[in-house]
Amino acid sequence: MKYKIAIFGSQPFIERIKFFIEIKKDVEFVYFPYSKAEDVKDLIEQAFLCDIYVFSELPAYIYVKHKLNKKRLPSLLMSIDAYTIVTSLFRLYQNRVNELDRISIDMLNDQQVMNAMSEFTLSDKEVYIYSFEEQDITMLDKIVNHHEQLWKQGKIDYVLTSIKEVAACLNDKGIPASCMVIPKLNIENTLKEAKKIVQLNPYQSNTAQIVVGFIRLKNKCDLETEHDSRFIAKPLQQLHQLVEEFGKQTSATVIQNHENQIILIGTKSVLENIQNHYRDFPLLHTVERELQRPVDIGFGLALTAMEAEQNAKLALEICDSTLDSRCYIVNERQDIIGPIGIEKAFDKSKLYQSLIHKARLNNELSYNFINFISKRNNEPFSSHDIASHYKVTKRSAERTINKLLSGEVIKVAGEEKPYLKGRPRKLFKLNQ
Repeated sequence: MKYKIAIFGSQPFIERIKFFIEIKKDVEFVYFPYSKAEDVKDLIEQAFLCDIYVFSELPAYIYVKHKLNKKRLPSLLMSIDAYTIVTSLFRLYQNRVNELDRISIDMLNDQQVMNAMSEFTLSDKEVYIYSFEEQDITMLDKIVNHHEQLWKQGKIDYVLTSIKEVAACLNDKGIPASCMVIPKLNIENTLKEAKKIVQLNPYQSNTAQIVVGFIRLKNKCDLETEHDSRFIAKPLQQLHQLVEEFGKQTSATVIQNHENQIILIGTKSVLENIQNHYRDFPLLHTVERELQRPVDIGFGLALTAMEAEQNAKLALEICDSTLDSRCYIVNERQDIIGPIGIEKAFDKSKLYQSLIHKARLNNELSYNFINFISKRNNEPFSSHDIASHYKVTKRSAERTINKLLSGEVIKVAGEEKPYLKGRPRKLFKLNQ
């Protein structure tokens, strides 16, 4: 299996890393250069096929940290440690000997500067250390002003910063400054760590994704208020029997809780059944037909039973929005999929025109894609789904996905963890 590592950095950094990086058969490096760190907000969406995200500088990482954490995307930041500072100081010493006597340095962790000072015998020099917080990254003026005030007060001759944009701003003001350079050894170690994380990623294991389903009579509380317990005993028994039958077909366990809800616990077979019946989910319609009353079905997906149960309860709450029978899925990213079993209409003529003229697909591929969307009931899909439907390789499916994205026929809709081996899959939906 070939792993894809996304690397985000300035154009000079990308060119530098390309120069010495070792090409490996099992690793593909995908580069995302930017002019400003803030640009990474848009670039991150283009790296959806990569297994891990590596950032060369702190500001870029901070700008997307929330999104990375929310979607649980594996990522690494190339650290600026004592070795980085010592290397940068040594380069500076070679070119500007006198200016090392009075210098201002900024770092996220001032302990690293202290360690470097002990190694570089700077204790007898005038060194001003500015230790900033992560939130200061979005307010670079605060860091720039600190150095500028020291310069205006005549206390320093040079600034060594950990942030490229701070150095550029200071140079524009006529203040001599440069940015620390991450040593080759640090880069190599970070990329080795990235590969190790991908290889040990729990999504690559044989652990099956767990599916928990909650099935209940709609408005059960109102029924209990209006009638005695014997009135709902029979439909509850019927409901349990119907779900039991579904459980036998999908190798799932079925139990009933104290709230008279039927709970279904399964894995791969349940998922496959749902995915094959997005438009006409048999369980929903069979239960509704046999009981002659509306029902709610909420499925939750996750890698642990507890998380799957929580997501199933969220899906069940969404069913409350209507008086009719409803079935929803909430996956491990807490994306909402559904309603399941209800056909979703879309403009086939408009989609065909977009496929031909915007994505530039041929007639055969266009009709196949329309059939694919119809079969899935216009639900989000992955490149794996495309590959299975078209019976093509994963790489070929990714090329089709890229054409659809470039033509703005589809857009990113979220992610799903696979229920077999493989990395989290990016999900897409029609851009209509």
